[in-house]
Amino acid sequence: MRIDIQMIGTGSAFAKKYYNNNALVTCNGYTLMIDFGITAPLAMHELNAPLDRIDGVFVTHLHADHIGGFEELMLRLKFQYKKKPALFIEEQLIGPLWEHSLKGGLQYGAEEDQSLDQFFDVIPLRSGVPHLIHPGFTIEILPTTHFRNMPSYAAILNNQLFYSGDTVFDPELIRAVHERGCTYLLHDCQLEGHGLVHATLAELMTLPPDIQKKVWLMHYGDDMDSYVGHTGLMKFILQRKTYSFPTDAAI
Repeated sequence: MRIDIQMIGTGSAFAKKYYNNNALVTCNGYTLMIDFGITAPLAMHELNAPLDRIDGVFVTHLHADHIGGFEELMLRLKFQYKKKPALFIEEQLIGPLWEHSLKGGLQYGAEEDQSLDQFFDVIPLRSGVPHLIHPGFTIEILPTTHFRNMPSYAAILNNQLFYSGDTVFDPELIRAVHERGCTYLLHDCQLEGHGLVHATLAELMTLPPDIQKKVWLMHYGDDMDSYVGHTGLMKFILQRKTYSFPTDAAI
């Protein structure tokens, strides 16, 4: 079994060159979108990837670079493609996603009351509890620290691929997923400055070599090119390129 990941964007919240950090993840014939930010509709268009390719969406948290493209995604899937994908989302994010981020654009002016479950099959996730997305494809979410009082979540796919979402540098979390057997660590990386809401490159460079070898850096600034060759044993994951990560078959 393998997981194929194509980052439709690899940039930070304000990146223009690399777009928002959102991923198309395919395993055993199922395509999961991780986040769908402001630049995601354009990124999909430029890849010539129709939106109905998406079978399900996982939301890490509610910042616009991670959910800013949802209104277009929902409207086009429902009315253009007649498709109702799954929405994998931590329980406490469900209400705020609709009430605070989406309702204003999707509810008002509609002929009848709208709700999130009219657009998605909403599947609540609980932290630390693996969920079978599709035969051979599992997800487990873990809480991260990003903004104060803002719930945010990382994901572990097929018990072996860690996807950080957005988080401050958390060596205990990184060490824990390394020790439990995660082979690939896709981690957000702020290239310079102080790590108030993201892990910085300087902080990630303090990880021991056996962990650094597993790390793929994402969610970086538009000046990424100038840092190539200066990331220790870690490497950048690149926009639009498809990466294949072998994993054990999920139960």
